[in-house]
Amino acid sequence: MKRSPLQLQNLFLLGKIYNGRWCLERVKRDHSMRVNQEVLNGSIKQMLHSLASLEETDTRSELMGIEGIAAKAYFGAFPQMILRNEETFVFDGRTRRPPLDPVNAMLSFAYTLLGNEITGALEAVGLDPAVGFLHTVRPGRTSLALDLLEELRAPLADRFVVTQINLGVFTKKDFLKKENGAVFLTDDARKCFLTAWQKRKQETLMHPYLKEKIQWGMVPYVQAMLLSRYLRGDLDAYPPFLWK
Repeated sequence: MKRSPLQLQNLFLLGKIYNGRWCLERVKRDHSMRVNQEVLNGSIKQMLHSLASLEETDTRSELMGIEGIAAKAYFGAFPQMILRNEETFVFDGRTRRPPLDPVNAMLSFAYTLLGNEITGALEAVGLDPAVGFLHTVRPGRTSLALDLLEELRAPLADRFVVTQINLGVFTKKDFLKKENGAVFLTDDARKCFLTAWQKRKQETLMHPYLKEKIQWGMVPYVQAMLLSRYLRGDLDAYPPFLWK
């Protein structure tokens, strides 16, 4: 059976948009009196529309257009998930290389950690992390790891960052601002971040496809394993991680 790159691209983005939408649904449900329901409903509606649009696309450029619209909707509502120390953790949109505020500094660090774990998982199942489908091949870039990162960043990285902020684990003193405007975690804050990250990985969930209880830290490996089975013809379709 021929493995279609477009099919995989679609599934990676399906996972990304689906999981981002459920992060917004969760905060809307759990903190209904503290959030702007109109903002959340607008973003959720747009992301549902984007999910439906994925079924009608037949080119990568169309997929990336849909992804861009969905990402704008998601990050537009992202501040609604921040419920503590809002004066320090102001979020006006995603910035990278360098991150320009504490929230983006934490997101970038979390994405780096998760990306490294996905890279290791892909190598463990015999896949080349550099040969991607959604992300084009570029020297020095782990494109396939970035592909898998798309579907996992909201439930694993984004929710972790938001939880740490809302628990009051990090405050203004935990960040350094460079002359060029870049914001980074201090060395002590990074150690604290890593400790909390490892603890989070030990928590468990019911995997939506395997229907088995696993640790969060095993999710990258399980998805890499499922992707490997699909690419080798043992599965008819790759099942993206659809968290709820």
